[in-house]
Amino acid sequence: MTETSGPPQSSAPPLPPLKGFPLGMTTIFLSLATFMNILDTTITNVSIPTIAGNLSVTPQQGTWTITSYAVSMAIVVPLTGWLALRFGEVRLFTTCTLLFTLTSVMCGMAPTFEVLVVFRSIQGAVAGPMIPLSQSLLLRNYPEEKRGLALAFWSMTTTVAPILGPILGGYITDNLGWPWIFYINVPIGVLSAWGVWTMLRTRESKTVKKPVDLTGLALLFIGVGSLQLMLDQGHDLDWFDSPFILGLAAMSVVGIVYFVVWELKEKHPVVDLTLFARRNYAVGTIAIALGYTVFFAGAVIFPLWLQTQMDYTATWAGLATAPMGIMMVILAPMVGKNMHKFDLRALAFFSFIVFALTNFWQGSMDTGVDYWNVILPRYFQGMGMAFFFVPLTTISLAGLPPDRIASAAGLTSFIRILGGGFGASLAVTVWDQRTEYHRSYLVESVSPFNQVWMETAGSMAAQGMGLETALSVVERTIMRQSAMLAANDIFLASSATFLLLAAFVLLAKKDTARQ
Repeated sequence: MTETSGPPQSSAPPLPPLKGFPLGMTTIFLSLATFMNILDTTITNVSIPTIAGNLSVTPQQGTWTITSYAVSMAIVVPLTGWLALRFGEVRLFTTCTLLFTLTSVMCGMAPTFEVLVVFRSIQGAVAGPMIPLSQSLLLRNYPEEKRGLALAFWSMTTTVAPILGPILGGYITDNLGWPWIFYINVPIGVLSAWGVWTMLRTRESKTVKKPVDLTGLALLFIGVGSLQLMLDQGHDLDWFDSPFILGLAAMSVVGIVYFVVWELKEKHPVVDLTLFARRNYAVGTIAIALGYTVFFAGAVIFPLWLQTQMDYTATWAGLATAPMGIMMVILAPMVGKNMHKFDLRALAFFSFIVFALTNFWQGSMDTGVDYWNVILPRYFQGMGMAFFFVPLTTISLAGLPPDRIASAAGLTSFIRILGGGFGASLAVTVWDQRTEYHRSYLVESVSPFNQVWMETAGSMAAQGMGLETALSVVERTIMRQSAMLAANDIFLASSATFLLLAAFVLLAKKDTARQ
């Protein structure tokens, strides 16, 4: 039997939405925390060599600063709904933001690598509920007719932050030192926590005390933790040729299968899987997860290709990625403000078509492409991002009662995060494999029986190159071409996938308000 407790207003009629200055400030404070949270998922990436060197570990060991954060975050995100119902959304968000700020300080002050990994794990755990709660609190306090605009502001934050992360991380590491990638969170976190508590403490959600599903928690920890660890370490350990990866795969499958079976039968589950019984939630969540998986695969390969094969610096690779945020920032508020005038399925359909076209464009490049033609597809891809998160999130959450929004948003964020991790791991592996495939094919052309090769070798000899130097130049050229063709394969496959998702999203019901 459940016991309900909480502030006096929990049993009263819902409070009216915020308006004017309080609404604007609430949006800013929630967005700051979300921006800080997501920024920390990418800002450390470019700092790993420096962190590893300063703390006397290898760069491979240094990646645990990312892995520990990601694993903890992936485990806690799906618990958001249960935690919010037990402690209240405002209280939970404020506490998580303050703890995130505190652990940021501890990460920056870490005297050893082991201490850094411990605090990064704690930081990831408290970061988990922040993103879905920011969604839930925005929707709860915005007027119904402006909720699309609220989601637009939220999606802008979640898109721009990971783009700026590598750029800021590189600049801060080079000029201030790696601890400052954590210290910059302090003023943002304190201001956000204070602002959200000031604006929303009297608008706390109702709380319900339920028995703790310890079995579900244990299965979630085993299944999701093993899966995230497998995705993070799979490429470095050569995937299923590694007994360690095989063991993680077995543990993740067993843990997740038993978790799903247990949660569907449990009276007080930690994760509400019955949400997938709603067609629009299922379609919206699956479309977001798969779309983000494919998008993130390209987002990982693109800067890697620029830096390893096109001789871009980390800063210039970041600048080549950043233009995607321009169109996103311009269009997202317009989409959010006016999307009630359109069929949301059509907006999501348009998003996937833009993704398909821009990925096809990127899949048609060659090694002679200049900087402006590199960034143009990314610029127009921002148009797709503007129409991606907001309509699909609205489709998935529309019609849900307020007390289920946090749980639904948390589950969607969890699946999206796992999709991003899977996309990143799969993209790097496929890129390596396809590069080797194309290289083996191109190497066959280096033969006395190939007229083009003989003419090239003759031209090099005429320039005074020795055989060893000439072969070195040819090998470099072949590798660049192979990597380019492999990247093209990924972008073209992504284009086809986005076309399939454009058709899939039409399975949602048109009238999202009456799911």
